[in-house]
Amino acid sequence: MTVNRALAEATRRLTAAAIPDAPRDARRLLAHVLGIEPGRLTLVLPDPLPADAALRFEAVLARRLAREPVSHIIGIRAFYGREFSVTPAVLDPRPETETLVEVALATPFRRVLDLGTGSGCILLTLLAERPEATGVGTDISEAALAVARENARRLGIATAKFHRADWFGDVTGRFDLIVSNPPYIAAEEMPGLAPELSHEPRGALTDEGDGLSAYRAIARAAPGYLEPGGRLLVEIGPTQGPAVREILCAAGLEIVALHTDLDQRHRAVEARAAAPGA
Repeated sequence: MTVNRALAEATRRLTAAAIPDAPRDARRLLAHVLGIEPGRLTLVLPDPLPADAALRFEAVLARRLAREPVSHIIGIRAFYGREFSVTPAVLDPRPETETLVEVALATPFRRVLDLGTGSGCILLTLLAERPEATGVGTDISEAALAVARENARRLGIATAKFHRADWFGDVTGRFDLIVSNPPYIAAEEMPGLAPELSHEPRGALTDEGDGLSAYRAIARAAPGYLEPGGRLLVEIGPTQGPAVREILCAAGLEIVALHTDLDQRHRAVEARAAAPGA
């Protein structure tokens, strides 16, 4: 069997199983098995597919047909131009979250706190883009923190520290930027999600309530950790803008903006602590 025929057959099977973006997934999985970049797959399409590679391809294809995310199968997910290690212990970095990063980078910062850091993709991206800054990432999951530390090592970022904590925990000091992509899916919405999400940590997706409890916890404590004039940026679900703004305002924070993603859906709320003399 040639590489081209194997690719065509895999695409057919994934399409028949109603896997979204079947041709892309087939290419990524086959390139992974062959140990090449997906963009180079075209160069080897006429070649015979080695028997051992065919066996490995069948194994990873079976995992994708079971709706395991491609990122978990290959262990890597791209985010903001970098590759991050991912495991079932962390949420996959998603393109929508790049909105949060773009907003954060629009204003200078020196010290950043990332609450519920997961893979570390937000914190490490911010520090990679602003090497003069330092940051702290917290997560309640030791398994998630292990992934974040590995990503810091792989990316060569020594300015990030990671601590196990339920949000702020024993974090000390103040920050001019606090960011978070907390669990914001309401429990009643979970059954309608894509099957791939069953492979991600449920506690990073939902608060098992109305989807707003994380914002309440963050809002209560954030003023005590923000420098005067410091910013708080939280990712939100597309319908949560008004509710999250109300929660942050009630905590004494000033709403700066409600930001939209590339699909023009509400994606992040930006607030700030009172400036000196305000």
